Amino acid sequence: MKDLRERDHERNLPVSEEKKKGRLTAGLSELRERQAQRREERDVVYTEPLTPPEPVDERAPLTKGGVDLWFLLWAMLLLCLGAVMSYSASAVYAQREYGSSTYYLWRYVLFAIIAAAVTALFVTYARPWFWRVFSVGVYGLSLFLLLLVLVVGAAEGVAQRWIDLGFVTLQPSEIAKMAVVMMLALYMSKYEKPISSGAKFSGTFKHGFVIPMMIIGLVCGLIALERHISGLMIVGMIGLAVMFLGGTRLKYLFLFLGLIAVAGVGLILVSDYAQERVLSWINLEQDPLGAGWQTLQGLYAIGSGGFFGLGLGFSRQKFGYVSQPQNDFIFTIICEELGFIGAFLVILLFAMLIWRGIRIGQRAPDKFCALTVWGLTFKIALQVAMNIAVVTNLMPNTGISLPFFSTGGSSLMIQIFEIGIILSISRFSTQKK
Repeated sequence: MKDLRERDHERNLPVSEEKKKGRLTAGLSELRERQAQRREERDVVYTEPLTPPEPVDERAPLTKGGVDLWFLLWAMLLLCLGAVMSYSASAVYAQREYGSSTYYLWRYVLFAIIAAAVTALFVTYARPWFWRVFSVGVYGLSLFLLLLVLVVGAAEGVAQRWIDLGFVTLQPSEIAKMAVVMMLALYMSKYEKPISSGAKFSGTFKHGFVIPMMIIGLVCGLIALERHISGLMIVGMIGLAVMFLGGTRLKYLFLFLGLIAVAGVGLILVSDYAQERVLSWINLEQDPLGAGWQTLQGLYAIGSGGFFGLGLGFSRQKFGYVSQPQNDFIFTIICEELGFIGAFLVILLFAMLIWRGIRIGQRAPDKFCALTVWGLTFKIALQVAMNIAVVTNLMPNTGISLPFFSTGGSSLMIQIFEIGIILSISRFSTQKK
């Protein structure tokens, strides 16, 4: 009886605060263990341990880092090979016209060094916000230059596309291509939510189609006044690509393609210059000494190169047969001197550059940067594809340069600057350095 009274007495004694906390802590620990056990049983991460997830710290924050070395490597290789082939293809023409076989080589090297030096400053110091401001400025500048070239531009034949600055001729359409990419990237990233909205007469139609079409159409209209068919095609297709990547619905993109086709047919119907190009493409051998001369001679150069080529510097077609072989038809001289192996190497280098550009865009810090990188990369891919299509007579001869190879001071400098924009964005990407 005494023991029972003592136990009842102990139960009735007040419990200390430390004991209460201890019991509460033990209860919470037990509850957490049960919750963790249930989570392990249900969570897919615990049930699929075949490929462990990447560590979180591999996705680096928005801080300065190194540029994408692979992209830089492919670009430098293309520039070096471009300088070599520019000299080889232009030596005969430069000796005849300027009295020096190295005329175009030194121009190429000079413009490349100037562009690389200026670009390096932007790559080093520019942050992603800078390129947003830059996109608005360069778009406005391109419109001004496209208007200016119609007034004071230098003409070649029926086309008035260049502004003569004395030491170099500037082609505003080259700046306009970059400007359209960056302006569309800025717009599509800023209005991402309205573009994906399904509201009628607003949402994806207004913000995803009408306004981007105005951005592209303003530039295309001015380029059309220059009778610059290739520039018109490239700007339109670049714009289409950025709109697609930015979220514009496919039905509107097909409408855009239809408008481009109608505009192209209309331009051919009203332009004698365009009609001549199309007719000479269809009946290439009808005028072998006139409109079909350059294309035919380019095809002879490609065919005579064979598998291994005639050897660097040993082209025969550059002796006055392919007119200005250092420009749009430089790929034919590459095929003749370096053969199938050399042409394949050039295409492979472009493919590696484009692939790396796509990778940089996938890891870009925001949508604007991603669209900018993808748009500029697509521009390179499109010009390479169209240039090869022209020299192999798969499409009419419309005067499309081969990036990093065709001589042209302003176009080379702009191409290097575009490479710099991609490298600048790669510094803030989330990929491994």
